[in-house]
Amino acid sequence: MGDEEKRNRAITARRQHLKSVMLQIAATELEKEESRRESEKQNYLSEHCPPLHLPGSMSEVQELCKQLHAKIDAAEEEKYDMEVRVQKSTKELEDMNQKLFDLRGKFKRPPLRRVRMSADAMLKALLGSKHKVCMDLRANLKQVKKEDTEKERDLRDVGDWRKNIEEKSGMEGRKKMFETES
Repeated sequence: MGDEEKRNRAITARRQHLKSVMLQIAATELEKEESRRESEKQNYLSEHCPPLHLPGSMSEVQELCKQLHAKIDAAEEEKYDMEVRVQKSTKELEDMNQKLFDLRGKFKRPPLRRVRMSADAMLKALLGSKHKVCMDLRANLKQVKKEDTEKERDLRDVGDWRKNIEEKSGMEGRKKMFETES
């Protein structure tokens, strides 16, 4: 057991040592990354932002202010033009979406799922558990006896419709119609 404990301690010590070495390497890498970012930032600022030199006389300061105002005005005009273009594009997008909406229909119908539920279960779900309504649809159906009415019999007895039309055509046919009705 003693030999095994020594080996476990050695393994644990080695792990600790490897962790500390990895942490040291990571710390140096982080420092290098930070210094690289700082140098990139300085390079970018030196390229895009020329150093500001403040003139000594009042006329030079006024001239510098005029130049800065001219640059600001140019930037504002460009900003305004961009905003107008964005508003125009947004309006066009809304119009296109409206046309698409109109073409597709008033609303997109969701796919309906078939639900198997008895009428009693539906009523229970809608009305709650306190309402006890039994809905036996078959019991509520009325039985209808099919009685032959006189009109149906007449229609069956007419036979060939062409003969019927020939009989009713002309003045005599109309006279017969009035006689049979009264």
